[in-house]
Amino acid sequence: MSYMESGQFVDWDKMIDLEKDSPVVPSRIDSNLLKQYARQGYWSKSHSLRTKIYEQIIKAVSCRTVTPDAEVYKDIVGKITGKKNASTLPMPEFVNGSAVPNYCLNTDGIVAVRKIVVCISNQFPDISFCPVLPAIVALLLHYSTDEADCFEKVCRLLACNDRTKHFIDQTFLAYESSCMTFGDLANKYCQGAHKLIVSASEDVLEVYSNWLRWIFGDLPFNYAVRVLDIFFVEGFKVLYRVALAVLKFFRKVRIRQSEKSADIRTDIQNFIQGIADHVPIEKLLDKAFSIRLFSRKEIRLLRDANEKALKQKGITVNQKRHNVHLAVNVENFKSEVVSAKEMREIWSWIPERFALCQPMLIFTTSDDGYSLTRFYARCEGYEPTIILIKTTDAEVCGAYLSTDWIERRQGGNKLSYFGTGECFVFKLQPEMERYEWVIIKHPEIEASKSLREACPEAPQQPGILGTEIPLEQSLLNSSEEPSDRLSPFLATRHFNLTSKATSMFMAGSAESIIIGGGSCPALYIDGNLNRGTTGHSSTFDNLPLCSETFQISVLEVWGFQNIMPN
Repeated sequence: MSYMESGQFVDWDKMIDLEKDSPVVPSRIDSNLLKQYARQGYWSKSHSLRTKIYEQIIKAVSCRTVTPDAEVYKDIVGKITGKKNASTLPMPEFVNGSAVPNYCLNTDGIVAVRKIVVCISNQFPDISFCPVLPAIVALLLHYSTDEADCFEKVCRLLACNDRTKHFIDQTFLAYESSCMTFGDLANKYCQGAHKLIVSASEDVLEVYSNWLRWIFGDLPFNYAVRVLDIFFVEGFKVLYRVALAVLKFFRKVRIRQSEKSADIRTDIQNFIQGIADHVPIEKLLDKAFSIRLFSRKEIRLLRDANEKALKQKGITVNQKRHNVHLAVNVENFKSEVVSAKEMREIWSWIPERFALCQPMLIFTTSDDGYSLTRFYARCEGYEPTIILIKTTDAEVCGAYLSTDWIERRQGGNKLSYFGTGECFVFKLQPEMERYEWVIIKHPEIEASKSLREACPEAPQQPGILGTEIPLEQSLLNSSEEPSDRLSPFLATRHFNLTSKATSMFMAGSAESIIIGGGSCPALYIDGNLNRGTTGHSSTFDNLPLCSETFQISVLEVWGFQNIMPN
């Protein structure tokens, strides 16, 4: 099959660098080499080789027994389109207004994409939200013998029944949870770009809701198809990588601009559409694969938790989403520690599934007194929580804590640490800074051996405020999370850590509260909720959050409204 045979819908005058120094076309490429070849762009200049590779990959996809094929398309296309002008065929509602990307297609190609999408909607009535489908069809049409062949390829991707593979989201719930997941990853791996978006947008997730369209829709054809190559071989995680890399380069370009528009969504879209003027595709992919993302399992857990949160809020179909950035209502929000503006900043740091909720004050020393017993009584049953501290020197710091304080009881009389890698500590006054789990910025700390084999005994923590802190004897091995729990992400049992200190997130006893561990806690608060210390912890690799020894003026704990109680 020559490339012209599989490219009758292509405007060849717009295609560049084809069939120049292209590799020899093997009859079949070994699956072990596909990943290497895809990343290197082995077939990027050969239309015929890419056609052959796509055929091999998609035919190997495990599908449900009854999957529409080319013959089905030939049988239904005339009945569905009839004598109508195919170029004016209305697209299904599930594409949510997405246009057909040009992608170097000729006029017949654009029309063919519309016909194929309409026929897919006839055969897949359960698809309720799939805005990237026109772009996927347009890309695959390049490497199909005809419309029917393209239809069959896309149907196989949609009908994939292999739970280890994930190609195309087909519901609003799945799509929205992927947007929230991307937002969470951007918050961790693109903090500069995330901060830029927070400052320029009323609704951060509204910006991130376009992340898949950045790749399949806005990227130029020669960029999008290179991403598709790797996506077919390595899976959905590649898309997160590429979109994060796009954000990193966008920020670099944006901060150099003297005049900045107020519409950051449009600015991102314009940058991506013209990305060839700023970043070659190879440099973009290099940046994408230099990002040390968490494992597929961790990302799946995060996505599952985001889905649960959406279901709990009743957000399962396309609707105008609650403005997360305005969850902190200026008129109703009252705190003795932070302003509404500062709380909004904290809200931009927390996981997206909890940013759906509004803050709720559950404990304050002003009303509940300086009692650790009352602190536990008020806070147990809430997950996650935010601790805010204002010192007598007007310094403000705190922590986001992923896990219910009731977990401290599993250690019996011993001080045992619990929590997950979503915990972080921060300071707000006199300056603002957030410190996340050390593994996020330094993934090399994770070891290849198991925790028991690799970890020496954790060092004894020095006395704090003249007291001795009991050494944790063993990290808690928590069981599988209950189905209604929203905080399973970054559990330490999924990581092989070189030191117990890197997983000392939070601990509590009748005498004290400790957040972060190692040679010194990030925060230590005494049993009277009156005095505390802060220092460099191995868990968060943080600087002191305020004066190293401080006296508490006010301590508040905030929970999240409309979360199922544990």
